[in-house]
Amino acid sequence: MDDAAGVLARADFFDICNDEQLRMLGFAGDRKHFDADAVIYKAGDVPGGAYVLIEGTVKARHEGAEAGKPYALSEPGSVISPTSLILEKPRPVTFTAVTDCELLFVPRMAFLKLAHQDPDLAARAAQRIQAELGRYMHALEPLRGKMKGA
Repeated sequence: MDDAAGVLARADFFDICNDEQLRMLGFAGDRKHFDADAVIYKAGDVPGGAYVLIEGTVKARHEGAEAGKPYALSEPGSVISPTSLILEKPRPVTFTAVTDCELLFVPRMAFLKLAHQDPDLAARAAQRIQAELGRYMHALEPLRGKMKGA
């Protein structure tokens, strides 16, 4: 099952979508290859959507106040910046291909079109992103004291 809808079906974030929505997003998606050491996008950029890892390893490095140790994504189906499906805001993370990578790019406009057509999908997406932001904020809690002392 190597088609785009199959790739999305393996991605945790997209379990909020039904089969037809996965097919439509897969059709709108664009498979992209990145050579090792290529920047997928830089901190401060406004990505036009999210990426789903098909194959390879990607390194994520937070910039600014949230800076910490880089981390790697190598699990097929990992979603890079799911909040970019809804929010058109600069991201504080630089993503770089560690190895040659295959990614599926899902455009924000395609996802938002589906969300406008299906209020239940929009609600599920909002809940998922709220939960992810909550985990992110919880992970930043140890830095709170350091940030106050700065």
